[in-house]
Amino acid sequence: MTVRVDRSFELRASPERVWEFIADPANRARAISVVDRYTTTGPDGRETTWHVELPIPFVRRTVAVETEDVVRRPPEYVKFVGRSNVLKVTGEHRVSETATGARLENHFVVDGKLPGVETFFKRNLDDELENLRRALERDLRTAEED
Repeated sequence: MTVRVDRSFELRASPERVWEFIADPANRARAISVVDRYTTTGPDGRETTWHVELPIPFVRRTVAVETEDVVRRPPEYVKFVGRSNVLKVTGEHRVSETATGARLENHFVVDGKLPGVETFFKRNLDDELENLRRALERDLRTAEED
C-alpha cells in the first residue's frame, strides 16, 4: 500500500520568502516529528540523512533515510526523494504567487517496506504536513521580527 497526501497552504508572505524556507532540506527535516536528527551532506547541501524513529513494532532502531533534492527550479519547485531499507518517500513542493502572498502546494508519497510503516504514515502524514506548515509560519514570524 502506498500512502499519498496532497495539501496546500495559503501564506501572507512573498513567494521568494516561502521558497527560501522550503528549499532548505534542513527546514524540511526539522519539521517532521519522527526525524530524531539529521545531517546534511554533499557539497551543495542538497543531500540530507534523516535519522527517523518510527513507533512501530518491527522497527526498533533509528532508521537512516538518505534524502536528496532531485529537482530544483528556483523559486518555484523542489522535489526530493528519500530511501532506506524501511521506506521510500518522495516529496514535492511548489510555490506560487497569490493576490495576498503565496501558496505552497505539497505532495508526499510514502512506500513502506516493512509491516506497519504505511499504516503509521496513513494515520500521521497529514499531521506531519501540518507540522511543516507551523514551522514555516514560525519562520516567517521570526523573519518579520528581525
